[in-house]
This record gives sequence, C-alpha cells and structure tokens, in this order.
Amino acid sequence: MKILISIMIVSLGLSLAQAQTPRTPEQYNDRGLEKQGNGDIDGAIEDFTKAISLRGLPMVMSAAYYNRANALVSKNDLAGAIADYGKAIEFHPTDFTNYYARGLALMAKNDIDAAIADFSKALQLQPGIAVVLNNRGNARKLKGDVAGALNDYSEAIAGNRTYAEAFYNRGALLQEQNNLDGAIKDYSSAINVSPKLVDAYVNRGGARQAKGDLDGALADYNQALELKADDAGTYYARATARQAKHDWKGALADYTKTVQLDPSSANAYANRAVIEAELGKNVEAFNDFDRAFKLDPSLRAIHRDYIEKKLHRKAP
Repeated sequence: MKILISIMIVSLGLSLAQAQTPRTPEQYNDRGLEKQGNGDIDGAIEDFTKAISLRGLPMVMSAAYYNRANALVSKNDLAGAIADYGKAIEFHPTDFTNYYARGLALMAKNDIDAAIADFSKALQLQPGIAVVLNNRGNARKLKGDVAGALNDYSEAIAGNRTYAEAFYNRGALLQEQNNLDGAIKDYSSAINVSPKLVDAYVNRGGARQAKGDLDGALADYNQALELKADDAGTYYARATARQAKHDWKGALADYTKTVQLDPSSANAYANRAVIEAELGKNVEAFNDFDRAFKLDPSLRAIHRDYIEKKLHRKAP
C-alpha cells in the first residue's frame, strides 16, 4: 500500500537587488532561483555553482548549496544532492530544513536509517513540524516500526488537523494491521479535508469491502473513478466487488477495462476467465486463463481444479 510523502522544500533567496549581470554570490544565487523557477535547471545549477565559488558568508554558502541540492534532486542526482545538503549543514548547522531535505533524498535512495536520523535532527531543531513527522512516520513504516510510525502520524495530525496526507498514511497503516474501523475513520478524515484524494477513496473502498460492506465499497470506487478515470487498479477493485455481488456483467466490463489499461494484470485475466466460465463462455474463459498463466505461472495451481471441473479441460 502506497504512502503519501509530503514535500516541503523551500528555495532560499537572499533578497538582494539583482544587477543585470550578477557579480556577487547573492546575485548568482537569486538568478539561479529565477532560472530554476523557469525550468532551466542546468542554468540554475551553473549559477548556484558560481555563487559557491565566490565564497560568500556562511548563510550565503548554505543557501547556495541547499538550492543546488534541490536542483540536483529534480535531475534525480540524489548522491550529488545529499552531498550538497551536507555542505549546507556545515555552513548552517541549526537550519532544520537542511536536515529535512537531506532526509527526503536519503529516503529516496532507500537509506532509511540515515533518513530517520535526519528527520529526527530536524525535529530536534524545530519540534512539532507536521510534514517532518509525517515523513519520519513513512520512513519508520518502511523499517517495519509500526508503533513508531503510528506515533509520528498521530503527532502530525495533532499538530495539524487538516493534514490529509497524515490521516491517509495512518489509515493505510491501520488497514495493514487489520484495524479496518480505524482505517475507515482516517480515510474519511482525509477525504473531508481533501475531497479529491483518490487513493483515500480506493483504500476506504478496500477496507469497506473487507468488512463486507460491498455497497459502500462500490460507492468509493465509483467516486475514485470519477476523479481518475484511467486507473487500472481501481477498475480491478470495483470488479472484485461487483463479482462478490454476482454482478457478472459489471464485473466482466471492469476486468476488461483493467486489462485494456494494464495488459500485464494476470489476476484480471484469471478473474475474467472465471466469470466467462460461469456465463458459459468456455472458449473465452480458456483463452483468458492461458493469458493469465503466461503472465503469472503461479496462478495455474490456484485455478487448475476449477478449470478441469468447470471447463472439462486440462489447465493450459
């Protein structure tokens, strides 16, 4: 189940009047920010590098390294960005944003322990920042620290009752722990704050379906598809709910839409095959089982007996 990572990266301008041709580190830094804002990332990196080479005051050096690091992240140069955030910290070791930004880059590189350490340092410098707590919760979840993650999400929510991502992330973790009522409550809170948060509808639908509330699940899947009409996973989820209600026509249509959007969905082919078999479409069923097993051979053992009894044929 996905997590929602909140990005709170600010660009550090130095608020000095810019000359037409930059001469000072501050002016190069600010022109770099302007270029970055206009999408000229390489030009921005050049200007930040020039600002660094001119060796300004510590705050100026920290800002230039930090801004260059942000630009490098946008180019997916995580190693370079992490190094630059480290230099920014050297020049300004009490700025929590340097640690927070480096923590995000470290988490993107899957260096989870180091990311947690940076998020913790950021919170030591600036306690209670909800976005940092949310992302430390994400990192702790990735480490399998369920209690720590729940605590961080809850603290983030306590500090910001309109933080939809934190409600969503806590709900997802509760759902994984089979606390379906708690998950549904958190997804509902996320939706109340952010009515277009598609993943919250999909996950709440899954939790409701797990509780046997098929109508509630279908309502959530329908709303999710209104907001994002090309999501194969949501069509698949709605198909399973329709199948559970014996709405064969609706389920068949949704499985078909699923494989149109995601031709690699072996389970969608297999489930469509079951419905086709129930409807007496044996040739179509056999062909879909064949597609499913080619995509995922492990499904053959699951469906072998059904195929032999229902289709009176050996599994393909």
